[in-house]
Amino acid sequence: MQYRKLGRTGLKVSQISLGTMAFGRWIDEKASTAVLDQALDVGINVIDTADVYGRGMDVGDTNLLGESEAILGNILKGRRNDILLATKVKAPVGKGVNDSGLSRYHIHRAIDNSLRRLKTDHIDLYQVHGFDPETPFEETLGALDELVKQGKIRYLGCSNFAAWQLAKAHGISALHKLNRFESVQPEYSLITRDIEQELIPYVQTDNVGVIAYSPLGRGILTGKYRKGEEPEAGSRLAAGEKRLELLLKTNPTYELIEKIQPMAAARGWTLAQFALAWILSHSFISSAILGASKPEHITDAIRFADQRLTQEELDRIDEISRNLKLIR
Repeated sequence: MQYRKLGRTGLKVSQISLGTMAFGRWIDEKASTAVLDQALDVGINVIDTADVYGRGMDVGDTNLLGESEAILGNILKGRRNDILLATKVKAPVGKGVNDSGLSRYHIHRAIDNSLRRLKTDHIDLYQVHGFDPETPFEETLGALDELVKQGKIRYLGCSNFAAWQLAKAHGISALHKLNRFESVQPEYSLITRDIEQELIPYVQTDNVGVIAYSPLGRGILTGKYRKGEEPEAGSRLAAGEKRLELLLKTNPTYELIEKIQPMAAARGWTLAQFALAWILSHSFISSAILGASKPEHITDAIRFADQRLTQEELDRIDEISRNLKLIR
């Protein structure tokens, strides 16, 4: 496993992070333990979760949110110092009017609940899960700065931010001498490249870490879904995941896979291995989050993760993507 610096910080993160949305949502504690064990065995040191991950995401029961954090709290016993723990705040975790968002009130309550579930006294990377148009940045960043000073947070990050939102947050942090967002977590893969237009140029100039989620296109880039065929039982598409359905309907995903599959085959790699190597061939990426529900998902995906694609391969992929209007 290779390690990269997180933006301008001195923190070293594994180039692959473990995403734990499946924990408590699709797999139980025993299966989650097997996945975590494998992740640590291969050198992954970043474990990413969120206070909203759990069965409640699918059934609309707020009592079943936070299960991922709770499972991690149980299975990290004795090895908390071996990992960098990342979680998030913003999404609704209750039915109250203040049970979501990025107000000082909600952030302070949310982190205490996350710490309780995770059975730890600090979060290594605390990320806001998205932009909150109803709360001034000054309030959000002030509350987060307070928690850093209290020792509950080591580093701050954001997720799903546009370039202007991150730039504005950085300006406010600089003006008021507050701890700033040191990383951003966007969706990024061969089929979702929108961030290349504005966000990536900004993070490169301001030295911000990029932790990409869904590097395999929510499973599309594993090749498991085929046009005109029913999805296999137990898959995310079979479960009716809306974002996945939207990607398959609105993006030329099947056409892209058809053109890139021979490039992967020429290397003797699977499509997933090729797609992950493509992400990690970009120097602006600090880490790519790999979601897994079985240990072998990790083993298979990272087999060639330390290898980089050639410039010729990268240029060919860009040409294909431009022709399919996936990039400009």
